[in-house]
Amino acid sequence: MAIPLTIQPEDRFVREAERKAITSVSRTTAWSLERQGLFPRRRKLHANSTAVGWLLSELVAWVRNREIVLGNEK
Repeated sequence: MAIPLTIQPEDRFVREAERKAITSVSRTTAWSLERQGLFPRRRKLHANSTAVGWLLSELVAWVRNREIVLGNEK
C-alpha cells in the first residue's frame, strides 16, 4: 500500500498525543522507526517553530499495513 505524499482535502495533521493513541507506539519507538524509514515522517507545522505533526492518512495507512503484516505472521 503506497503512503500518500500529498495532503488530501479530508486529511489533517495529528499531534503527538493523538499519534500515540492511533498507533499505540511510544514516542521513542516511533522516532526509531521513523529514522529507519519504517514509520511516517513528522512534518514541521510552522517554519519558525519546533511544533511537528503527522498526516492522519499516513498514520492510518501505517496501522492498516501493520495489521496486515502482523496478521500474516499468525
